[in-house]
Amino acid sequence: MFKVLFFILLSVTAGLGHAERIKDITSISGVRSNQLIGYGLVVGLDGTGDKAPFTTQTFRNMMTEFGISLPPGVDPKLRNVAAVTVTTELPAFAKPGQRVDITVSSLGNAKSLRGGSLIFTPLKGADGNIYAVAQGNLVVAGFGAEGNDGSKITVNVPSVGRIPNGATVERAVPSNFARGDSLIFNLDQADFTTARAMVEKINELLGPGTAEAIDATSVRVSAPRDTTQRVSYLSVIENLEIETGKERAKIIINSRTGTIVMGQNVMIDPVAVTHGNLVVTITEDFNVEQPNPLADGDTVVVPQTNINIDDGGDSRMFKFGPGVSLDSIVKAVNEVGAAPGDLMAILEAMKQAGALKAELIVI
Repeated sequence: MFKVLFFILLSVTAGLGHAERIKDITSISGVRSNQLIGYGLVVGLDGTGDKAPFTTQTFRNMMTEFGISLPPGVDPKLRNVAAVTVTTELPAFAKPGQRVDITVSSLGNAKSLRGGSLIFTPLKGADGNIYAVAQGNLVVAGFGAEGNDGSKITVNVPSVGRIPNGATVERAVPSNFARGDSLIFNLDQADFTTARAMVEKINELLGPGTAEAIDATSVRVSAPRDTTQRVSYLSVIENLEIETGKERAKIIINSRTGTIVMGQNVMIDPVAVTHGNLVVTITEDFNVEQPNPLADGDTVVVPQTNINIDDGGDSRMFKFGPGVSLDSIVKAVNEVGAAPGDLMAILEAMKQAGALKAELIVI
């Protein structure tokens, strides 16, 4: 059985691509989210907790905080407690009192966190400071069941859960949004053409010199110092639509899944390919077409592609045609139901021969 071959045509054109809002393709330097992490305990489990030694140690420490000391050497034999990590992403401009969702993941060998409650857990940033505290009842999508004969079944992952609005922000992260006389927009994908188009669009609306490109990724834009004016100013800029530059011609191959993703600008020069018993020959001639004598037209040269295929009688056949563009390749391969593995080998050989005009990336 052959894996299914997927082709995703990336919508790009020669020169400039389709219009995009600036807010959809850029981010403002310094305006970013921050990852937080904490360590805590989930209690109230129905006998599905873990038996890790660090869980017992954490439980003892927690009891000590409440003035309860367990006798040395006594094992509390916890079955309804699990040690967990708590993670979340603190959005930019989050203020104290706001709430964010959290993800709770088991650290030990707990079978399930279903029905458990996370107790008070501080969440720290990379600088070691506490920015939020988490607590609440878990929502677990997975579940498991086990029989006396050792048989068991597990659906999804019961050792990970979520708590919507489970953390309360306690400290705001400092931001340089209101500092200086300018802001820097960073493109999600570096492209000189897109950076130039962005500069031209902003200067066309707000005046020459308002924006300048630093490099293929960054565009510096002058901005008012007053924060109220700056917010309104950026609201106008981020909703401007610009023509983005086209991506480089690429072919992405995932050898594990048989997925092949090709950009629309992928082209193939005339080439002959032998793969097993398969021989594919692609040649290109040029025909001259002239307009009628009284027509107001120009003489043009039209490429004519010829394909000759010899499949050896019993091997799978690839037909790249009629043409040497991506559209022709996709249509021909889909018609014959070719195997992805064969096409991957052919594309790699074409790249080494210099006939494939695209960047070949294997993941």
